Amino acid sequence: MRAVVVREYGGPDVLEVEELPDPEPEPDQLLVDVSVADVIYLDTMLRQGGAVEWGMSLPYVAGGAVAGTVRSVGPGVDGSWIGRRVVARSGTQGGYAERVAVPVETAYALPDDVADEDAAALSRDGVTALRLVEVTRVERGDRVIVNAATGGAGALIVQLLLARGAAVVGAARGERKLALVRELGAEAVDYSVPGWTDKAVAALGGLAPTVLLDGAGGTPGQEAFAVLGDGGRLVAYGAAGGFLEPDPEEVRRRRLEVQGITGAQLAPDGIRRLTAEAVQRRRAGEWAPVIKQRYPLERAADAHRGLEDRSAIGKTLLRA
Repeated sequence: MRAVVVREYGGPDVLEVEELPDPEPEPDQLLVDVSVADVIYLDTMLRQGGAVEWGMSLPYVAGGAVAGTVRSVGPGVDGSWIGRRVVARSGTQGGYAERVAVPVETAYALPDDVADEDAAALSRDGVTALRLVEVTRVERGDRVIVNAATGGAGALIVQLLLARGAAVVGAARGERKLALVRELGAEAVDYSVPGWTDKAVAALGGLAPTVLLDGAGGTPGQEAFAVLGDGGRLVAYGAAGGFLEPDPEEVRRRRLEVQGITGAQLAPDGIRRLTAEAVQRRRAGEWAPVIKQRYPLERAADAHRGLEDRSAIGKTLLRA
C-alpha cells in the first residue's frame, strides 16, 4: 500500500510516500480501505518533533483519522463490519495511507447519505467543536469570541454557537477568511489589526464576551483573554501561536473558568457519542464542514504547508 511516512523530524518536505506492507488487524481492530484522511494542525506538530512527547518513535505513518470501507476484521470482531463504510480514529499515526488498522471502539458506521469527505472532516474537528461547546455550556444569550474561526474546527464551532442562539464574533486574519466568517453568519474581526478586540466588543453590543474559544494562541489569544468578562469561560484549544496559558492569579481574581485542550478530551465512548452527534447533525443539515483543500497522498507536504503558513481556509483533507 501507499503511505505517507515520517522518517525524520522536520519541515513538510520530510513527508514521503512509500510502499509499505498492508497492516494486519489485531484483536478488536478493523482494517479499513481509506478513502479520505483527516488533516489537523496536531499532525504538523508531531512531524516537527512533538511525536516524542506523544510516545511515538520514528519512522511512523502520519495521520490519525480516516473515512473508508472495512476490508477485514481482527480476532474477536464481528464480521458484519466487513464492507461497511466507517469513520474511525487510528490514534496519532497511520491515517495517511491506503489502508489502516483502527480500534473497533473508535469506528462509527456511516449512513448512506453522509459522504466520506464530510465524515472525515467531522472525525476530529466535529467532535472537538461539540466538546468545546459542551464544556463551556454555551447557551442563548452568551457572547462568544472564536479565535481562528475559519479553521476546520473553528468554522464548525461558529455554526454550532449560532445554532444555540449565541452572539458570535469570529476572529481571523485577512479578507478571504473574514469573508468566510460573514458567510457563516457571524460578525468578523481581523485579529491582526491593532485594536481588534475593541471592534469585537462593539460587535457584541459593547458588552464583554462571556466565552472565549481560542484556536489561535499567541498574541491573539492573549488579547482576547484580556477582554473576556469576569466570571467568563475559556478553552484554549489551538496552538498555531502557542497555547494560551493565563496567569493563575488573574484567573482566580477574575473568577474565570479556564480549561486547556486536555480538559476537553474524551474517552473512546465519549468520542463515539460525539461522532454520532456530529454525523447526525450533518444529516439534518444543521451544520456542514467547510472543505476548501483536497490533496492526494503525494501532496501531503502541501497540506501541512498550508496549515503552517495559515494560507489554508476551512478543512484540509487527503484523498488516498
